[in-house]
Amino acid sequence: MFDGKSILITGGTGSFGKKYVKNLLARHKPARVVIYSRDELKQFDMQQQYNSSELRYFIGDVRDRERLSQAIRGIDFVIHAAALKQVPAAEYNPMECIKTNIHGAENVILAAIDNQVEKVIALSTDKAANPINLYGATKLASDKLFVAANNMTGQNPTRFSVVRYGNVVGSRGSVVPYFEKLLAEGADSLPITDMRMTRFWITLQQGVDFVLKNFERMAGGEIFVPRIPSLRIVDLATAMAPGLAQRNVGIRPGEKIHEIMCPADDSHLTVEFDDHFVITPAITFQTMSSDYKTNALGEQGKPVPSEFEYNSGNNPHFLNIEGIREFNTMAEL
Repeated sequence: MFDGKSILITGGTGSFGKKYVKNLLARHKPARVVIYSRDELKQFDMQQQYNSSELRYFIGDVRDRERLSQAIRGIDFVIHAAALKQVPAAEYNPMECIKTNIHGAENVILAAIDNQVEKVIALSTDKAANPINLYGATKLASDKLFVAANNMTGQNPTRFSVVRYGNVVGSRGSVVPYFEKLLAEGADSLPITDMRMTRFWITLQQGVDFVLKNFERMAGGEIFVPRIPSLRIVDLATAMAPGLAQRNVGIRPGEKIHEIMCPADDSHLTVEFDDHFVITPAITFQTMSSDYKTNALGEQGKPVPSEFEYNSGNNPHFLNIEGIREFNTMAEL
C-alpha cells in the first residue's frame, strides 16, 4: 500500500523513524519519505546512513503548525513519532512536555486534515494507560485527540489511529544501554529502582512491523496494542550481568512498579485478536462507523472479559533469563 505513496514521519531521526525508513525502503517503493524533525545534526547523521533519492529532510518542530502544514502538503500517510519522552525530564519541565506532546499532536491533526492526508498513525506508550506521570498524561491526551480527530474530518477522507506499546529494547534512554554503559565502565553492581518492577518488552523491529501492519488494518479511531512478553527488571540485570550485585536505589519520580496497556476501565471497549488488542473509541463518530471486531484485513476479534486488564505484572507471557538474552540479541540484529 506504500508503493508510489508519500509518507511523512515526525521525529523521524529517532530510533523508530530510522528503523521504519529502513524497512519502508526495503519492502516498498514509496514516491518520497519526508523526515520532519528539529535537530539538524541528527538529520545530517541520518543522511550519511540512508543515501536514498526518495528521502527528504525538513527541519521543523511539531509545535509550529504552519511549517508542519507545509511539510505535509502532498503527503498520503503520516506517522507521528515526535514526542518528549523522558519521564523525569517531563516532571521537571511540564510546560515543554505539554507543548510538544499535546499541542504538537493538535498541530499534526489539523495539518493532516487541511492537506487531506489519507491515514495517520500516532505512536503512544504504555505510560498513557492510567497515567501517574506527566509524560503519560500528555500521551493520554494525545491519544484522545487522535481518536476524536475522526469526528473532525467531515467529508474529508483522513483517518486517525493510535499504536500503543511498551519498552523498546535498546532504544535511546532505555535501561539496556544504560546497564551496558555501567558494565563497560566496570560497575560492581547494577541499580534497580524497585525489585518488584516489571515491564512490557518489544524489539524495535517488532514495533515497526506492528505499525506497518496497522496501516492496513485501521478503520480509524482504534488504539492498537500488541501482545508482547513482560520481564522482571531484576531478571534483565541478571541476564546482562550474571552474578553481579544488584542494589535497590528507589523508584524515580513518576515511575510505576508495573505498566498497563489495556486498562480494566476500558475492558468494555477492548477487542482481542490473535496477536494484538484493539481499544475501540468510547465516542460515536458522526461520519463513519465500524464494529471493530473485523478489521480491514478480515481478521476477527472478540470482546475481552469484564474488568480484563493487560498489565506487565499479570501478563501470562514472561521472559525467563535465557529468553531475555535471546530477545536482546534479536534486538541487535
